[in-house]
Amino acid sequence: MKKISPEKKEYLISVIKSPQLWTGVILSLMFLALIINIVVFVNGKSYDVISDNHNPRQALLAHQNIRGSIESSDGQILAVTNVSDEQETRLYPYGDLFAHVVGFSTMGRTGIENTMNMNLVTSNSSLSTKVDNDITRTKDRGDTVVTTLDIPLQQCAYKSIGFYKGAIVVSEVKTGRILAMVSRPCFDPNNIEEEWESIISDDSSSVLLNRATQGLYPPGSTFKILDLLEYVREHPADYENYGYQCNGRFNYDGKKITCYHGSVHGYQSLRSSFANSCNCSFANIAMSVDRRSFGVTLKELLFDSELPLSIEYSKSHSPIDKDATDSDVVQGSIGQGKTVITPMHLNMITACIANKGVMMKPMLVNRIENAQGNVLKTYEPVVYKKPISESDAATVADYMHSVITTGTGSFLKSASYSSAGKTGSAETDSASGNSHAWFTGFAPYEDPEIAVTIIIEGAGTGGTYAVPIAKRLFDCYFEEKE
Repeated sequence: MKKISPEKKEYLISVIKSPQLWTGVILSLMFLALIINIVVFVNGKSYDVISDNHNPRQALLAHQNIRGSIESSDGQILAVTNVSDEQETRLYPYGDLFAHVVGFSTMGRTGIENTMNMNLVTSNSSLSTKVDNDITRTKDRGDTVVTTLDIPLQQCAYKSIGFYKGAIVVSEVKTGRILAMVSRPCFDPNNIEEEWESIISDDSSSVLLNRATQGLYPPGSTFKILDLLEYVREHPADYENYGYQCNGRFNYDGKKITCYHGSVHGYQSLRSSFANSCNCSFANIAMSVDRRSFGVTLKELLFDSELPLSIEYSKSHSPIDKDATDSDVVQGSIGQGKTVITPMHLNMITACIANKGVMMKPMLVNRIENAQGNVLKTYEPVVYKKPISESDAATVADYMHSVITTGTGSFLKSASYSSAGKTGSAETDSASGNSHAWFTGFAPYEDPEIAVTIIIEGAGTGGTYAVPIAKRLFDCYFEEKE
């Protein structure tokens, strides 16, 4: 190796120690970091900033352009701006049918009107159209948002709730597309400005609440899906050996719980415990599992966590973790006590089980078009996470199928398609003493296509009130496909 002369070595040392060199290096690194930050912003963050409700650019665009339309999955108009004598009026042709999910754009914004606001007030019309509009001094129309919503399913869900309060969510298992989302009571967005003061001044009114995504309810026996999953995870080799003798009550800490309406189920296997929704057996199961592990399972399934939703929502909650009390565990095991969940979240868990343990990101928008109908952007299904193994998902799905064939969901047994699900009857503190009726499930059982989640407030048992609604929704879906 050639030796470096003392003079050259001294020169190199002086260069390395030179403050000008290090100043240049630091400035170069800062410039590189700035470039990287700009690239990241342009590709991932710019739309979020522009779309922020506090960004004045949105108001400017709304003033410059006519607000774009919102359409159903088959192109029917759900929201449109009518222009007459330079007066712009937002119209909702289906009235209150899509009130919560589509939302409104006056008196604030909600629903898709809020989440897709930037697209609706931005015009990507063709250059020739913009030139013509400029000549005639006409505003450009904003882009069109084509949703995933299915009108016949939405109508079926809306009618099925009737005069009860409640919510329904219907989704595609393999894609996460939301086909229907109904919350009742509701409002007519066409009249929101006129009725605004009376709505917000009524402390007892909850018509603006989207119960599907914001309503927090005790899940009742639908929570046994999670009890079952945890037990199977902890007993992979012998869960089928489980047995319990139900005498109608389960005692703990000087307290007791009972099976619904004092039922005594007698000897129960794990499968019959689930199919018959035996409270005492599942309290026994919950007391036997590891609380830390159960808490992790619930966290993986997004309890006390953010959901991948752009529309307004509430976080579900369960107190079951390593520090949970016996009361927390027992009450939580039957979906009572401090445990609460939104119908949307329960639908995501149900679809995840049906989809071999893969949880899809819920979708409300299929694509964006300009005012001339040219596609600007298409939204593809996105896998959010895989919180359940395929084998565990198959086991839980199999047990949910037993609810239909031999248990509390037997009203669906006579259908021309197979299905799987879980009923629930969540007790409340209401003066009426009635229970919230739950059902969550999917069909067909062998190759699931849609997941349906239903809650009817104060109606009674899930098997009596919610399961027939599920059948109507499944029927509507499969008839529509024919």
